[in-house]
Amino acid sequence: MEEGGGVTRVGEIIGKIGAQIDGGLLKPGERLLSVRAGAVEHGVSKNTMAEAYDRMVARGLLEAKQGSGYFVAAARSPALDTRSTHVVDAVDLVSLLREQLDQHYAVRVGDGRPPPSWMKKFELGSHLRGIKTPFAGEAGHGYGSPWGFGPLRERIALTLAERGVTVGADQILLTQGANHALDLVVRHLLEPGDTVLVDSPGYYPLFGKLKLAKVPFVGVRRLHDGPDLDDLAAKAAALKPKAFFTQSLAHNPTGGSISLPVAHRLLQLADRHGFHVVEDDPFADILPASSPRLAALDQLDRVIHVGTFSKTLSASLRVGFIAAKPALAKTLCDLKMLTVVSTSDYVERVVHSLIVSGQYLRHLRGLKAHVAEATASVLPSLQSVGFETPVAPAGGYYVWGVLPPGTDEVALVKAAAAESIFVAPGFVFAADRRTERPAMRLNIACAGDPRFLDFIRRHL
Repeated sequence: MEEGGGVTRVGEIIGKIGAQIDGGLLKPGERLLSVRAGAVEHGVSKNTMAEAYDRMVARGLLEAKQGSGYFVAAARSPALDTRSTHVVDAVDLVSLLREQLDQHYAVRVGDGRPPPSWMKKFELGSHLRGIKTPFAGEAGHGYGSPWGFGPLRERIALTLAERGVTVGADQILLTQGANHALDLVVRHLLEPGDTVLVDSPGYYPLFGKLKLAKVPFVGVRRLHDGPDLDDLAAKAAALKPKAFFTQSLAHNPTGGSISLPVAHRLLQLADRHGFHVVEDDPFADILPASSPRLAALDQLDRVIHVGTFSKTLSASLRVGFIAAKPALAKTLCDLKMLTVVSTSDYVERVVHSLIVSGQYLRHLRGLKAHVAEATASVLPSLQSVGFETPVAPAGGYYVWGVLPPGTDEVALVKAAAAESIFVAPGFVFAADRRTERPAMRLNIACAGDPRFLDFIRRHL
């Protein structure tokens, strides 16, 4: 994607060839130029041309024949291909998510979550049997409050206070995880054509949401200590963005955290240029309470704070939250009610019970120990096979592995898949799908797997 959320070179090629097919210039069964010849024709690299062809195959526009090349697919029924372009592009942006949900890979270095073995001391099923969730009378069969389970909201407010964020329960809105929270914020704050800024590399599911909402987004370079403030200042001045979406701590995908000076100046820029800051904090429960959070420095003036239990408790218990100014929280609650009515009162009670019983705290102690041990052991292994690790992991699940210049990320992904290894290439996390250096987001729990390390040795 070009800056401003425009069309990628891959998208341009797909558009041109698609128009030739729709216009009858390319007939069903007709052979297209080879990847090499197509690259010359369109003035792109072979990798870009191959990706364009592969996407068109995935959309049913082309057929790939082993040893023969790419051919125009047989005529399609219009009823089977009715998705709008922005929907197709949004799905393309989150294609890695589909791969993460697929369980057939033997080695899952590209996963966004820890392995099940890290959760063995927290067997959710056994705990659920001992949890009392009082569903008396009709209340147990209703929707519950659109705000979410009150005692859990109060508990979250207390936890945020420990992190320096003064907030009341009336400023906490429970959601179905962080993605639902981000979706509500996007729906409320933004309209088609508005411009926003995002971390780059950054959280690619957010890119898909923005594309779906027809909101152009521009990447702000992410450095080892947070966003590149010079880059942010220049783009804020030029583009007048409505918001900046960022993950301050244990950043996905680089693993680093913002420094206090960077956080302070970032908020000054937000005030100067009049944009909201949406701060995603998914690893908060395993990070120090004193970490430099934008929400603590700003006290929810311009900052909208998003949290979740999905990364540290269970992805199956879809509970997250938004903390915001009272009026904004109320508006977001109304929007939540319009779109999903309410979240699961039962699941929210379960999470609350796990917290107040002390079981969640005990689980977090073990999880933090796993993270610390894995981080310490995996960095030397990655460096020994050719990765650079320029960003010090700050307590989350990720390390940013930079590959040697000239490494073909697409070819590496395909080669890894052929050996049942799931990897997350760096370009997926780039707002414009371009990286200064080829890289991977590596899950610290899996990156030391001998099968992955052997694969990297052989292919680098």
